[in-house]
Amino acid sequence: MASFYDVTIIGGGIVGLATALKIGEAHPRVKLLILEKEPDLARHQTGHNSGVIHSGLYYRPGSVKARSCVAGRKALMEFCDRNGVPYEICGKVVVASSAEELSRLEELHRRGLANGLQGLEIIGPERLREFEPHAAGVKALCVPQTGIIDYKKVAAAYAEKIRANGGDIRTSHRVVGVIEGDGELVAQTSMGDYRTKYLINCCGLQSDLMAKMMRVRDGEHRIIPFRGEYYKLAPQRHYLVRNLIYPVPDPAFPFLGVHFTRMANGGVEAGPNAVLAYAREGYCHTAVNLGDLWQTVSFKGFWAMAGKYWRTGFGELHRSLSKAAFVKALQKLLPEIKESDLVAGGAGVRAQAVSASGALVDDFVIQQGRRSIHVLNAPSPGATASLAIGQTIAEMAAKNFGL
Repeated sequence: MASFYDVTIIGGGIVGLATALKIGEAHPRVKLLILEKEPDLARHQTGHNSGVIHSGLYYRPGSVKARSCVAGRKALMEFCDRNGVPYEICGKVVVASSAEELSRLEELHRRGLANGLQGLEIIGPERLREFEPHAAGVKALCVPQTGIIDYKKVAAAYAEKIRANGGDIRTSHRVVGVIEGDGELVAQTSMGDYRTKYLINCCGLQSDLMAKMMRVRDGEHRIIPFRGEYYKLAPQRHYLVRNLIYPVPDPAFPFLGVHFTRMANGGVEAGPNAVLAYAREGYCHTAVNLGDLWQTVSFKGFWAMAGKYWRTGFGELHRSLSKAAFVKALQKLLPEIKESDLVAGGAGVRAQAVSASGALVDDFVIQQGRRSIHVLNAPSPGATASLAIGQTIAEMAAKNFGL
C-alpha cells in the first residue's frame, strides 16, 4: 500500500524546503513529504544563482515581493546565525553610468526607503572610489544591507532541520501524475505512489505544468525560461572588485543587468545576461527540448512579450553570442575590464511567468487549488525571501487545509 502523508510538497528547491520547514515548525504533528525529481536537492534555480542576499531595494513598495524580501532577509540571517550557515553582509553599489540614469537611481533610493532599508546613500564619484576603487560612474547608490551567501548550503541546512523534525524527503522521485480520490490525492512518481491529503506545488521551472497536471487552470500565465550566463573574473584580476557592483536596471525589464558579484565561496562572477532558453533546464546554447520550446512558442503571451521587448532581447542575445559585447556592458561599471580578464563561467535558468498580454509578471504569484497550493512565480529575490514565502504558504495551508 502507498505511504500516506498529510502534506506533500513537490519540488526540493529552496522555496519547497522553506515551506516544509515552516509547516513543520507550526504543525509538528503533520506528516510531511517532499518529492524531488533530481538525485539531489537545490539542483536548478537554487543552485544556479548569484548567491546574493537581496536587501529589498528594487521592488514596488507594498508588493508581496517587497514585503517578502525584507522579512525574508531578516529571517534568513537569523536562521543562518542559529544553524552555522556562513554569510556576509558586505553591501553593494548601484552605479549610474550617465546623467540619463540619475532619475532612475533616485527612484531606487525612494523605493528602498519606502521598503524600510537603512543606510542608503547616494554618493558621488570620489565616495564611489572609496567603496570600489576601480568602478566609474556619475553617481552611485550605496546599499549596505546587501550580502552574499551560498544558497545550496542554506537549502542543505533547511533539509537537515526538516528531517530532524520528522519530515521525509525523497529524491529521484519525478511526479508523473496526480489522481484525486475520496478525500485524498495520490502522487504517482517514477518510484511509486504516495497518498496525501494535500499537495503544494513548488516546482519552479515546472510549476505551471504541475498546476496544469492537477487541473488548476491558469491560462493567464506561463513559465518562460530565461538563461542567465556568467563569466568568471580571472584570479589575478579579483582585486578589481571588492564586493558587488550593479548597474541601474531597466525599469521595463525584471532583470538587473550584468553586474559583478564577489562570491561567498571565493572568486568574482560577472553577469548574468537574460536570453530565451530553448529548454526549461537548458543551461547551454545547444540544450533544446522540443516539448518545452513548443510550450513557449505556442503561448500567445510569448509573442506579445517578444513584440514589446524585441530590442532588449536582441541586445541580450548579442551579449550572449559576443564576448566583446558582454565586456562592453561591463566596462560601463569597470572601465579597466578586458576580454582577457574573463573566463567562461556557469549559467542558470530563471522561471519567469509571462501573462497572456505579454507582461513579465513582476510579483510573486501563489494560487489556491481544491486540495492544493501552487507557487506559480517566485523569481529573484525568491531565495532571499524563501522563509517569508514559506511562512505565507504555511499560513495558507493552515487556513485552507485545516492543519
